[in-house]
Amino acid sequence: MNKLMKPIPGLYSPHRNTQALQGRQALPVMLPYRVRTAGTSTLFFSHWITSRSAVVMIMITALCCLWPAVATASNYGFTDAFQAFLKWIPLLVKEGFVLNILISVFTMLFGTLFGVLLGLAQISLFTPIRWLAKFATQIFRNSPWLVLLFIVMLALPFEVTIGDKIIPIPDWIKAVFGLSLPIMANISEIVRGAVVSVSSGQWEASESLAFTRRQTLWQIILPQCFKRMIPPWMNWYAILTMATPLVSLLGVEEIITLSRQAMESEDNHPELLIPFFGFALIIFFAYCYPIARATIALEKRFAVKL
Repeated sequence: MNKLMKPIPGLYSPHRNTQALQGRQALPVMLPYRVRTAGTSTLFFSHWITSRSAVVMIMITALCCLWPAVATASNYGFTDAFQAFLKWIPLLVKEGFVLNILISVFTMLFGTLFGVLLGLAQISLFTPIRWLAKFATQIFRNSPWLVLLFIVMLALPFEVTIGDKIIPIPDWIKAVFGLSLPIMANISEIVRGAVVSVSSGQWEASESLAFTRRQTLWQIILPQCFKRMIPPWMNWYAILTMATPLVSLLGVEEIITLSRQAMESEDNHPELLIPFFGFALIIFFAYCYPIARATIALEKRFAVKL
């Protein structure tokens, strides 16, 4: 039985005020949402934004990104920044980069000494020593350098009292100790790998000549390992040198710390970033690139001929 359809609030029917078609009932259709503009609407700006085209939105985004640069624009240019940088070069090199080199040299020295001992302990016949050496190697080899630096810098005292005398411990010495731990672990693995790479025939020949294990290591095995360890050793020194700016996070006054202090004294203009940090990049590259090339040359020269 066809009856007059009753309108449903919020719905639109094309046959709202008519009878249903023969044998068919009109399907109500949802009315489109209409924004009511009566009074003040807090969503007016949002509705306006969503109704704009993509080009307009891109232009608005670009203006928002450019506004901070325009707002902070000044008469300070790159020429002024470069002139200010030239004034600070002697300090950055003599007291900054030289300290980076000093830290890398002492770190490599202590890391190599203890790393060789730890590497030889990894091949010890005494099981507890061997497992302890392997554990220490893996712990320091797979730990973040920055975490080790923070632990060492905060754990070691700032001064040591011996009798009536107080001996201060500079931050850069603690940085050397902190960086020596991962270097020690990696040198240990280099020593162990070099010893293992020597053919077993060398060990058997020394045993046939009645050599002791210590004589075999120092007179036969290690001399053959020396040339194999030099290229990776140099590679790790280059990596260590490039990692020395990490100590700037702990207050050590090396080149990066002094660069930040110099920029602060020059009112922290953004234009100062390129000359100061660009110089740090160039000077590290100039120091480490020859080491990398020498490492490649030594690897080719000392390559094991199979």
